[in-house]
Amino acid sequence: MQITFYKYQGAGNDFICIDDLAGTFPGDDHERIRRICDRHFGVGADGLILLRPSERNHFAMVYYNANGVPGSMCGNGGRCLLAFARDLGYVTEEEKIVFDASDGEHEGRFTAEHLVRLKMQDAGRPRKAGRGYFADSGSPHHVEYVDNLKDVDVDKRGRALRDHEMYAPGGANVNFVKVEKDDSLSIRTYERGVEAETFACGTGSVASAMVHCFLGNTKDVFTINARGGKLNVSFTCRDGLFTDVWLEGPAAYVFKGEIRR
Repeated sequence: MQITFYKYQGAGNDFICIDDLAGTFPGDDHERIRRICDRHFGVGADGLILLRPSERNHFAMVYYNANGVPGSMCGNGGRCLLAFARDLGYVTEEEKIVFDASDGEHEGRFTAEHLVRLKMQDAGRPRKAGRGYFADSGSPHHVEYVDNLKDVDVDKRGRALRDHEMYAPGGANVNFVKVEKDDSLSIRTYERGVEAETFACGTGSVASAMVHCFLGNTKDVFTINARGGKLNVSFTCRDGLFTDVWLEGPAAYVFKGEIRR
């Protein structure tokens, strides 16, 4: 079987994007997806995304983690899929784009600064969880503050928290956050499904900004400094509830190739 794929990245969070409007990709072959995402024996990516048809919107997003298992919402993946759909000519930068994902409908926009904006779902108030906080931004996230982000053993500490009993049975993504300014956070994220640190995490950036606002910060627009680049998060927060949530950042084409197996 020959499959044409496109590689995209958003702040270093990289994805294999496949045009599957015909519905021919074997999405139930999780081992094949895992091999394709493998960085040593496959293309290499944090996840694989299928662009599939939608009955009422522009398209549907079907997302798989790097381990081959269907995943929850991926913010940077959604932004990369918007760029992918634009590059294939399915949408234009001028129109309001709406697509389906695992957690419902999402709106996308392109900015004059060549950034891609993605509207996330409304979210409830974070809650205390061990030494950190839990927030659901479309995917479950643990957010923990640190003073020295550089020296954090993200893989070791992240793996322990990801599998902690308080997040059983599904686990959670884990974010270590350092406050730079009231409206600026630096972040490192351990992603479940990848089972390692990634260069950026969109839903993790959103969750971290929500936690910081919930704890008393009055800002509603944040710059998130990830290892792979900067992301912007904005929302409206009232009584600990978050609406009009937007994730913004770069989404770039990397290369095109073929898989022949």
